[in-house]
Amino acid sequence: MSTLFLRNLAEHQQLMSVLHALDGSIAAAGERLAQVLATGGKVMFCGNGGSAADSQHLAAELTGRFIKDRRPLAAIALSTDTSALTCIGNDYSFDQVFARQLTALARSGDALVAISTSGNSGNVLRAVEAAKAAGVYTLGLLGRDGGQLRQVCDASIVVPHTVTARIQEAHILIGHTLCGLIESQLGLD
Repeated sequence: MSTLFLRNLAEHQQLMSVLHALDGSIAAAGERLAQVLATGGKVMFCGNGGSAADSQHLAAELTGRFIKDRRPLAAIALSTDTSALTCIGNDYSFDQVFARQLTALARSGDALVAISTSGNSGNVLRAVEAAKAAGVYTLGLLGRDGGQLRQVCDASIVVPHTVTARIQEAHILIGHTLCGLIESQLGLD
């Protein structure tokens, strides 16, 4: 087992060493998300599997607290309402589970953080399309080469790796950084 851990650790360290190149895009995304919240908008998150869990985690960091006690910030993970997910999935299709919620909840001036390790998740793509139609800023938190989502999001942060676990590890580091930037930009740090 320690051999597997050491291999995973080496792969993780190798990926972390190339993420420096993402600093500018992460800083810009944090600033934009802070502007959305400062002007009364909300940040919505969506993703599948581990990315759904990351969506919930990051939304909770904003509605709860991240570093310091502060006012709650408007954030929603679109993956948390099982009744909506199963109803929409059954009555429409799984590709619509985020888009229909977003269409119901989003207003111009909000933001969507679309998380996908492949960049090609159909339901996340449909959510971005619905967000754009509603005047919502879209940020892709992606992996591999960014896939189709890289082309349709307003901005993308792409973790250049092919192993899902390593991409997810980087996504949570980036997500935590975005939360810290939001608190700092809003003067809440």
